[in-house]
Amino acid sequence: MAIKKSSKLSQAAALKQILKRCSSLGKKQQHGYDHDPVDVPKGHFAVYVGENRSRYIVPISFLSHPDFQCLLRRAEEEFGFDHEMGLTLPCEEVFFRSLTSMIR
Repeated sequence: MAIKKSSKLSQAAALKQILKRCSSLGKKQQHGYDHDPVDVPKGHFAVYVGENRSRYIVPISFLSHPDFQCLLRRAEEEFGFDHEMGLTLPCEEVFFRSLTSMIR
């Protein structure tokens, strides 16, 4: 049982880190580093997807979904979270739309 509890704790810690990173993106935007985030409702965050870097607004609740977490880990490995463009996800728009429709 200790293994399962440890696994849940590490998953919770990872989610907290992701939330902090998403929150820091919003702070950068508010200070004029990026475009104004007035179109991002509370409880949501913006991501950029696909070759054209199309912008999508997704609910924070997506962060708890295992498939979305996997995508975030890939994003961190490929792009990192500290760059001007915002949170960029390494997938095609078709895949992203399919994933988000499945999560909702």
